[in-house]
Amino acid sequence: MKPGLRRLLLGLLAVAGIGLTASLGFWQLDRAAQKLALQQSINSRALQAPLSAQGLGRNPEDAAGQLHLPVLLRGHWLHAQTVFLDNRPMAGRVGFFIVTPLRLQGRSEAILVQRGWLPRNALERSQLPQLPAAELSEGEVEVQGRLALAPSRVYEFSAAHSGAIRQNLDAAAYAQETKQELLPLTVLQTGPKLADEMPRDWAAPDLGLQKHYGYAFQWFALSALLLGLYVWFQFIRPARAQRPSSHEQ
Repeated sequence: MKPGLRRLLLGLLAVAGIGLTASLGFWQLDRAAQKLALQQSINSRALQAPLSAQGLGRNPEDAAGQLHLPVLLRGHWLHAQTVFLDNRPMAGRVGFFIVTPLRLQGRSEAILVQRGWLPRNALERSQLPQLPAAELSEGEVEVQGRLALAPSRVYEFSAAHSGAIRQNLDAAAYAQETKQELLPLTVLQTGPKLADEMPRDWAAPDLGLQKHYGYAFQWFALSALLLGLYVWFQFIRPARAQRPSSHEQ
């Protein structure tokens, strides 16, 4: 291949590679900007007036528009249908997320409430933790929280999908199992404050902002590397090779 044609081909490949990696870097920054806007939307939703039971969406389309909104609900706990989701850490400790349906006042449906966290007995994994007495009310209760998706799924160590202790909870299957109509979203309970309540240090929604910034840095670094290699091999190295050495002068 002629030197001129070879240089042209390498130049085109370098431009294509630099352009591709730089565009991928800007794409990751754009994704981060979208996630940042979503985070700001979530934060603004948290400041809105809480929804009552009558305002909750019945179908998934309406419910999707209410995600992350605060709620103030009244109803009765269906204690017999409480589920203990295993392998759910909080504050560095392993335990259960406690999920109980709340039959809503003035409505026929119930809504799943992620009520809090309790530690697991390290010596007897099948032992259920005891809920605080203040959490066992049989009368009407008031629940504060925010609307969320179903509890996050974890790796299933067994195929068991029934019983009080479970790895994951499929809301649709659970509704059929309990013969209780459930609203599409769940509630992450945040209050009211009780004297002996369960910990509720719910993690903020992870939108992956740092992941996108990290990917953008990697793509821009690769773009800079390609540019540096092209300049080195096509300009700096040939120029240095053409300089007369000291013993030739």
